[in-house]
Amino acid sequence: MVGVRVDQVLSQRFSQFSRSYLARAIEKGAVRVDGIAAKASLKLKLGSTVCFTVPQPPPRGPEAEEMPLDFLHVDDVMAVVNKPPGMVVHPAKGNWKGTLAGGLKWHLERRQEAAEAGGLSQAGGPTRPGIVHRLDRDTSGVIVVARNDAAHQVLAKQFEYRTVAKTYLAITQGQPEFDRDEINLPIGIHPYQREKMAIRGGHSTSREAVTRFEVLERFRGAALVQVQPKTGRTHQIRVHLAAIGSPVLADALYSGRSQIEPRLFGGPRDAEPILTRQALHAASLAIDHPSSGERLTFTAPLPADMEAVLALVRTTQ
Repeated sequence: MVGVRVDQVLSQRFSQFSRSYLARAIEKGAVRVDGIAAKASLKLKLGSTVCFTVPQPPPRGPEAEEMPLDFLHVDDVMAVVNKPPGMVVHPAKGNWKGTLAGGLKWHLERRQEAAEAGGLSQAGGPTRPGIVHRLDRDTSGVIVVARNDAAHQVLAKQFEYRTVAKTYLAITQGQPEFDRDEINLPIGIHPYQREKMAIRGGHSTSREAVTRFEVLERFRGAALVQVQPKTGRTHQIRVHLAAIGSPVLADALYSGRSQIEPRLFGGPRDAEPILTRQALHAASLAIDHPSSGERLTFTAPLPADMEAVLALVRTTQ
């Protein structure tokens, strides 16, 4: 095993676990080499001692739940959904119901017509049927779903090798200094608040993170920004925009505000909030079809709450 990556060693020794399950375990610090938390890419040396603490097995998968879903594309190997804000992608602690995964099981596994087209992939584990990548709960927009394990692997490789082109739209609190720029700052777990990420170099959880952005419109105290993440770190866009002094509007974790009232931009003082989640939307995604190889681009229109904010700031400048 000398010179072999830690994740490859675990995959060979613990074949009962999926690769994605082992990758998550490594990311959470379940593997130590010579007493030090190891990254998946670490190559073993002669005489290295590897300690793997097997995580608790994941809970059973989500129940199928009948709910409306906005499908942008469906075929026999993949589907694409315009996820609404406020929807958790897959079950996790405190979020077992109302997830996208539960809705997908209803639409793509339980319904009669699903029998002809196949169900959902299981490559991500029982709690993530079909889930290839994720969006934060309060981020809306395009998300891709795999309908069998072979398609899942092909789609996942594209995310791993960064050949997927993702474009987001964000309304920021304040304005970026430059009309366009690239943010190249490492991201790791926040040192004090475990639910947050932070700009952090030299830590075991730190990973390279690159985000490109372009300001589309500037307003008084805000901006509409097009963002293209080149890596896929947790909270990457939110952390990077906050790092340059222009956090996503109404981002409770990184902007200091959890909602936006019209009065903040010169509107009526007694009006109800028009935005109660971070103003971040996955507007488009380009990816190669897992069977045909054809490059496909999917787009999702800006949701009503973000449109309402833009209408307000455009008329109250």
